[in-house]
Amino acid sequence: MRRILASFAVLATAGLLLFAAREPQGDSRLKNAFRKPQQNGWTFVHLEGTPAEIGYQHGYLLAPEIAEGYKVIALEATHDTDKNWAFFRDAAKTMLWPHIEQEYRDELTGIAQGVEAHGVKLDVWDIVAINAAMEWSYYVKQYDLQHGVTPPKTVTAGDHCSAFVATGKWTRDGKPVIAHNNWTGYLDGERWTMIFDIAPASGHRFIMDGYPGLIHSADDFGINDAGIMITETTITGFSGWDSNGIAEFVRARKAMQHASSIDEFATIMKAGNNGGYANDWLVADRKTGEIASLELGLKNVSLKRSTDGYFVGSNYPIDAKLAREETNFDMKDMGVSGNARHVRWDQLMAQNKGKIDLAMAQKFMGDHYDSYLKKDSPSERTLCGHVDMSPRGMGDWQKPYGIAGAVQNKAADAAMAEKLMFTAAAGHACGLNFKAAAHLKAHPEFAWEKPYLRDMNAYLWTTFQAVR
Repeated sequence: MRRILASFAVLATAGLLLFAAREPQGDSRLKNAFRKPQQNGWTFVHLEGTPAEIGYQHGYLLAPEIAEGYKVIALEATHDTDKNWAFFRDAAKTMLWPHIEQEYRDELTGIAQGVEAHGVKLDVWDIVAINAAMEWSYYVKQYDLQHGVTPPKTVTAGDHCSAFVATGKWTRDGKPVIAHNNWTGYLDGERWTMIFDIAPASGHRFIMDGYPGLIHSADDFGINDAGIMITETTITGFSGWDSNGIAEFVRARKAMQHASSIDEFATIMKAGNNGGYANDWLVADRKTGEIASLELGLKNVSLKRSTDGYFVGSNYPIDAKLAREETNFDMKDMGVSGNARHVRWDQLMAQNKGKIDLAMAQKFMGDHYDSYLKKDSPSERTLCGHVDMSPRGMGDWQKPYGIAGAVQNKAADAAMAEKLMFTAAAGHACGLNFKAAAHLKAHPEFAWEKPYLRDMNAYLWTTFQAVR
């Protein structure tokens, strides 16, 4: 195994060197596209053109990262669901593909062609399957139940992310401020460090964070040139799936690219909703100063708006009816992660009303206060998530994550949004580093992650802007 992994590392390095040596202008599809050297843990990529061109550029420029990112997603998906990768490829082809519009079919196909041109053997069904990574647990749960199988405990919608958006009297300048940290397994989170600057032939220019090979952000933080600022947090314990619906990753990408208003964003996200990756979406329109919360269940959907207030997300269902009908979430247990973090968000908003700005948003992302214990204690109950440090151990409740926590952070205010700019911090915003070897030694039950788990260091906040 060590020899195989070492060989893969050599190939990945060789791929990067090969890319550096090639002349990108040799293929007209790569004109004007580029990637920058890594900066504080992030890789900036500029893509532009038709859907097919954007896809090809993405696949070619990030081929080594996509190859490794695919291996990680495939490992997680097969481990957590007891299904083989062929199962997901088939679902991508027969269930998802018929409901993907041509624009994004062309882009997904282009990614597959780009990685192949760079020597990576992945086809379009692999690319579609990794794009749906956040949706598979929803589908597999329904599939197993329909086939008389008890789904594994790891097939569940877990806690993913802490976020807020505020405006009006709650912010220092009266304009929107938005921030988000991505909670996921460290295995994939260590690689969720792309900054995509995309200038499509149609729709809006946008900048977003992302994972190599995915056409959407997936943890969903981005800003478009119509002034729409977008993020979300997952609804914990959600169940629901419509095989005839449109994949969430397609709707999320379409909304990022084509929404010019909060109304348009909500319309795109609701149209063809398949229930996959059910989220509380937090949105701001920098032009009007309005903010919104779109809670998108499969049966229950609600849109709340404000020009003077805030919305927060920490993986709790907002609507009691949705919680009752579509989740197994206990809204009364203040010791669970989603509720404890919700309490903390309300505390921070109240304590800092009228003072919330970019610097404060960044500080919130590194917060370690446990509202249940009423003291600083980094864990699954704090905004800066450290599931691996939980004093409650590594029991069944944690299995959907593997070794997990807040893996990266983003924040922006209205002035930055106007310039297609945001700040980002890879790793924990609090500054704590994660060391893989020590944790695997302490928790051998996660040995299955060892081939790809690596250290996750905390980096400084860094500003990124779309290239003009």
